[in-house]
Amino acid sequence: MATEKTLTDYESQRLENIRRNGEMIASLMLHSKASEVSDFFKRSSSKSTKYTHKIKKQKNSPPRSPLVIRRSLRTRGLPPNHSGYPSTPTDSSPIPPSPKPEFSPARKREQIHINDAFLGEIAASDRPLIDVILAAAAAGADVDGGSRSNLLGDYKFDPRSSMVLKPENVGKVLPERILSVQFLPSANRTVVVVGNKLGNVGFWNLDFGIGDGNEDESGIYVYAPHSAPVSGISVHPSSIFTGSYDGLVRKMDVEKETFNVTYSSENSIFSICQWPCDIESLYIGEGAGDLKHWDERAGKASSKWGLHEDRINTVDFSPENCYLMATSSTDGTACIWDLRRMKNHQPEQLNVVRHKRAVHSAYFSPTGNYLATTSIDDTVGIISLSDLNDISMVHHYNQTGRWLSSFRAIWGWDDSFLFLGNMRRAVDVISITSKTKTALASPEMTSIPCRFASHPCQIGTLAGAAAGGKVFVWTKS
Repeated sequence: MATEKTLTDYESQRLENIRRNGEMIASLMLHSKASEVSDFFKRSSSKSTKYTHKIKKQKNSPPRSPLVIRRSLRTRGLPPNHSGYPSTPTDSSPIPPSPKPEFSPARKREQIHINDAFLGEIAASDRPLIDVILAAAAAGADVDGGSRSNLLGDYKFDPRSSMVLKPENVGKVLPERILSVQFLPSANRTVVVVGNKLGNVGFWNLDFGIGDGNEDESGIYVYAPHSAPVSGISVHPSSIFTGSYDGLVRKMDVEKETFNVTYSSENSIFSICQWPCDIESLYIGEGAGDLKHWDERAGKASSKWGLHEDRINTVDFSPENCYLMATSSTDGTACIWDLRRMKNHQPEQLNVVRHKRAVHSAYFSPTGNYLATTSIDDTVGIISLSDLNDISMVHHYNQTGRWLSSFRAIWGWDDSFLFLGNMRRAVDVISITSKTKTALASPEMTSIPCRFASHPCQIGTLAGAAAGGKVFVWTKS
């Protein structure tokens, strides 16, 4: 018989622990509770299986009626007041085919009647504006730069302390962002002409209703002669030209009450300017740096030059010498040209002002003694034409972003001050002598003014346009 194996102390302790644990588990009745929990989960599993079976039966139910897809009036090419299709179409009432949308008159490269382009409620309601423009043309108001230079005479006008913005001189003229601003040259009337990114041209007669029994009217008239942004407006009492990205230059003929197509191009038009020596001559900046001279009487372009490597943003002529021309370009330069020395294929500039980034404007002063440039490199250049090497760069924050029109510094009524926008909803006035900046602020200035125009016949009348379509007209206090 084999000798019984003697347990070590460790093994004896291990067996004792197992015995004690078994007694503790038995006292707590854990085995019976574990079996109860197991039975509960089995019952839950069987219920979920039955529920899943019911869902499968629901999926096998008969199909519902087909889903009706709603389509807006715009996608169907219908006007907003159209009755539309049946709200609950069935198989017996099929949806008719969508009619082809009609092009607006602005998309047609042909003459447009003013009534067709007018966006007012009643076509005849723009008659007061037509009368005002005809009266200005009959008066023969002078828009020559020389007349503006003599407008002040010996009178010393300081806009930094002599201009005010009244509540009645703030109005929303157009929807969307305004790119172009001009005044109708009239000594007796204050009429602002603006163009926006939608191709609309708006007129605001601030004197409308005074003394004629129409005080309740707004004096705002809106037309749609273009189908793309209005890049430039050139105003003369007898002719109003508008250029657009749609490649068209239209002339508003108030006597015939039409918008005529003066010039048509496959390229976008970025700037236009009438030649002071001949109002029937237009200089048009289009495409990637091309400039064309258009003769309205001949109905053709007499000359074409490739002046810049990128788009021409502005074209301007000296009020003292109409053969001196200034152009600004996105290629980072502003150039001064002599039309008498320009050849068809080899134009020669008199001077080049270079900026680090795109130049959005270049304008001659009222006397023609200075040229002011505005660049997105946060500078405003002031060039003396008596010494082309005398160039001053004034720092100014010009980062307007993609939602605002770029800043463009313009001259006032003499060679003393420049006006341009301020990102803090104000107008910055730059002194030419001291190169200092003064902000014109007002509680009525609720938007950032980006584009400006000074009235050629009224000292102290300045219009600023904002991205939301508002126009702010400052006047002499």
